[in-house]
Amino acid sequence: MRPRSIRARDTLIAAVIAALVLGVAAMGVDFALRTRIETDLLQGTQVEGRRVSGGVRDGTLEGQIADETRGRILIQVVEPGGRVTNATPAATDRPPVSRLWPSSNVRVRDYIECRGVWPNRECYVVEAIRVSTAPDSVVVYASERLPSYLVNGLLEVGLATAVLLLAGLAAWITWRIVGRTLGPVEAIRAQLAEISATDLSRRVPEPSGQDEIAQLARTANATLDRLESAVGRQRQFASDASHELRTPITALRANLEDASMHPDDNDLRAVVESALRDTDRLESIVTDLLLLARIGTGGTAAQEPIDLAELADAEIRRRASGRKVSVALAGRVTVRGVRMQLVRLLGNLLDNADRYAESSITVEVTREDGQALLTVTDDGVGIAPADRERVFERFTRLDTARSRDAGGTGLGLAIAREIARAHGGTLRIEDHASSGARFALRLPLVTTLRRLPSARTR
Repeated sequence: MRPRSIRARDTLIAAVIAALVLGVAAMGVDFALRTRIETDLLQGTQVEGRRVSGGVRDGTLEGQIADETRGRILIQVVEPGGRVTNATPAATDRPPVSRLWPSSNVRVRDYIECRGVWPNRECYVVEAIRVSTAPDSVVVYASERLPSYLVNGLLEVGLATAVLLLAGLAAWITWRIVGRTLGPVEAIRAQLAEISATDLSRRVPEPSGQDEIAQLARTANATLDRLESAVGRQRQFASDASHELRTPITALRANLEDASMHPDDNDLRAVVESALRDTDRLESIVTDLLLLARIGTGGTAAQEPIDLAELADAEIRRRASGRKVSVALAGRVTVRGVRMQLVRLLGNLLDNADRYAESSITVEVTREDGQALLTVTDDGVGIAPADRERVFERFTRLDTARSRDAGGTGLGLAIAREIARAHGGTLRIEDHASSGARFALRLPLVTTLRRLPSARTR
C-alpha cells in the first residue's frame, strides 16, 4: 500500500501531517469561537434579565416590558404553573422559552436550551432568574438565539472544508517542490540508464550549487571517469596483447614446427635457446602489460612517505652500468607513493638512458616550484621535439637511432608515465643545454625526511 515513488510518499506524508495539524487547529478555532459567541450572548441576556428581575422585585416595572434590543433578546416573566404574565413584544403570545425552574437555593441559572430536530433545530442562551425565595415567586427568563451556523454544524463543515483545502494545498506544494527537487535526480537516472559499456564517454548533467544532488552528480561523473579509464586500460591491454604477442608467438611456433618437421636438419640446442629467448620476451611483454593494467587501480593503501633522493641513491648503487653516472641529490625531497612502482619508474628511465647514452648519465633530485623534481639525462643523440610525446606511447617505433630493436619491450616509458600520473605527477622530455634526452619527473611534495649528501659522482 505504500507508494513506491519518493515524490508520492513525501506528498502523502505532507498531506497527512498538514491535515492533523490543521485539524487540531480547527478544533481549537471551533471551541474558541463557540465559547466567545456564547459568552457574548450570555452577557447580553444577563444584563437584560437582571434589569427586568430588579424591576419586578422592587415593583418599578409597570406595563409591558420595554424591548431595548429590537427583538434580539426575548424576556418573559413566568408564574408558577407556566403562565406568562409579562414579556417583551417579540416574546408575547409565545410559550415559556424554557421549562427549567430555578430553586430557591440556586436562584440564577445560565444555560443553553435547544428545541426541534435538525435542520429546524433552534438553540437559545438562557438566563433564568428566580425573583425571590418565596414559593410563589415568579421567574424572569431572558434568552437570545444562537446563530444557526453554531447549531446546524455549518461551522464544523466550513472548518473541515478549510482543513481539506489547506491540506490539499500543502500536498500540491509538496508535490511540486519535491518534483522540482528530484527532477535532476531523474535526469541523472535516465542518463545513467542510457550509458552502456560501449559508450562510457557520456556524463550525467551536473546541477549548479553544492547541495546533495549536485554532489551526487559530480560523484557519478567521477565514477564514470574511473570506469571509462578502467575499461580503456582493459581494451588497451587486449589490443596491445593481441598485437605485440603475435610476433614472438609466431616466431616461436615457426621454430618449433621446423624442428618438429626436420629434426635431423636442426640443432636441438639452438632451437631450445631460440625458444627460450622468445619465451623470455613473451614473459616480459605480458608482465609489463599486466603492470600497465594494474597501475592506478590499487587505491592508496600501499602508499607511504618516500625520500625521492634516498630512493634514487639506492637504485643507482644497486645497478651495474657501463656508463658514468653523475648524481646530484638534494636532501628532504619527500613524496608519497608506492615504493616498488617508483623504483620501477626510475629503473625504466635509467634503462632507457643506459641504452642510448654515449658515455654518461646524469641523475638529479631537487625541489622546484613546490614540487619534487627528478631528472635523468643522457648524452645520446636525443629525441626530436615532434617525437617527445610519441615515445611515451606503447610499442612506439622511432627512427633507427632510438629503436626498440636495441632491446626492451617498448613499454618502459609508457609504464613510467602511467606511474607518474597515478602518483599525481608528470613525466615529460624537456630541453637542456647539451645533447641527449632529459626526462623530468615532477611529483607533489610531502613531509620531509632526513637529509642526504648534496652531490657526488660515480
